[in-house]
Amino acid sequence: MRYICLIYNCADTDGTLTSEETDELVKAHFAFVDELRRDGIMIHADALETPVTATVLRVRNNTLSATDGPYVETKEHLAGFYVIEAPDMVKAREIAGRIPSARYGAVELRPVRMLTLPD
Repeated sequence: MRYICLIYNCADTDGTLTSEETDELVKAHFAFVDELRRDGIMIHADALETPVTATVLRVRNNTLSATDGPYVETKEHLAGFYVIEAPDMVKAREIAGRIPSARYGAVELRPVRMLTLPD
């Protein structure tokens, strides 16, 4: 089964890591990716740009509105994600619990709903 691991950083702690801590965190993520690839678990992973680069879109009454910046109501922001393959939620939790950024923020783990598009 496929799972997505959504990595959230806390807005209150963004930018508080030293350059050495940041380098170690990035290296830990690269090592984690290598491990997942070696074990055949990795589907895809990416980091996201900071929230100030975001545009929030909403459609109300068939009208699209766009707001620049991180204006979704939250103190945490989505910083990146992994899509992994695991046999069950127990194994997926064990894998997601090893994501290096979990030490500084949070990781939300969700099963991916595989949709079948009509022909």
